[in-house]
Amino acid sequence: MPEHSGSLRMSDDRLRMTPGPTEVPAAVRERMSEPMPNPDVEPEFFAFYRDLLEKLEGIYGDDDIAILGGEGILGLEAAIASLVEPGDRVLCIANGLYGEGFADFVEMAGGEAVVCDAPWREPLDLEAIESHLAADSFDVATMVHCETPTGVLNDIEPILEVLDDHDVISVVDAVSSLGGTPVPTDKIDVCLGASQKCFSAPPGLTVCSISDRAWDKIESVETPSLYTDLEPWRDAAEEEWFPYTHLVSNLYGLDTATDLLLEEGLEHVFERHEEAAAHCRDRAADLGLSLYPDEARPSPTVTALEIPGRAQAVQSAMADDHDIVLATGLGDLSDDVLRIGHMGHNARLDRVDRTMDALAAVLE
Repeated sequence: MPEHSGSLRMSDDRLRMTPGPTEVPAAVRERMSEPMPNPDVEPEFFAFYRDLLEKLEGIYGDDDIAILGGEGILGLEAAIASLVEPGDRVLCIANGLYGEGFADFVEMAGGEAVVCDAPWREPLDLEAIESHLAADSFDVATMVHCETPTGVLNDIEPILEVLDDHDVISVVDAVSSLGGTPVPTDKIDVCLGASQKCFSAPPGLTVCSISDRAWDKIESVETPSLYTDLEPWRDAAEEEWFPYTHLVSNLYGLDTATDLLLEEGLEHVFERHEEAAAHCRDRAADLGLSLYPDEARPSPTVTALEIPGRAQAVQSAMADDHDIVLATGLGDLSDDVLRIGHMGHNARLDRVDRTMDALAAVLE
């Protein structure tokens, strides 16, 4: 029977080494094909949801967990919409695109965003952060653990300690690090993750942990929103009521993806990511390529390589000639940085080698 003229055929051999969405294992895809219950009325589904929350506690820790129906950016917006009201002051700590982007959400919520930004090639500026906190009062502070546009893993623990000393609620975008490298979730008030990164499930779900201190603040805010309001999720599982119809098939996929992580063991998962990242960086050095921004703070989930003025051409050649999908930089780095994602299911040496062999051929 002929294919529909509008269908899109995907190569089974295509390797997608992007920093999310990541490769989805067969077990996750198969789980998502199971019959779908009505998540609003069938008690069995609520029992499943509570069980999934308990599994996620094995990755997050003891804080309350909520799973929202929407891609990871939903979590960033929901955290700010739920915590910030007009008159609140928010310290947006940044050294990259996503760190800076928190300020937009703050302004949308009517808060005052104070951006403490460092150049993209520099680490987060702890001294400047301390100066801001000493000079002014803040209700909330935001930052990013892994800035995927630059391949940087930020050292956030010293900053979290300073924020706690000043009784400032912390919001951390750990979307590209959670499940791939240790995240100090016990020190974070709202820690944001997403299904399509290190979990290796399809896009569509935000996962977040919320501390008691954050809940107290959330419950004091009058949020004129439904979809981005975190407050209803505090008792959703126990009361067997969701603020909107949940994404059943995506939740099934996340459940199996979480099982795979926990069965492998988080320590082994983290080691696998470190080994894949180190191997990728070694192979890049053999090709004479430099890391962006430097070798001091590379993420174990994504490697950014400097290829000035050629990144898009190399990206195209990798896809056209070798069936390997990579990402370029964002913004001003769109043609100067090539990004290789080795996160989740793709954090494996054989996949890194196939990618780097092809990159060597393209560069030659």
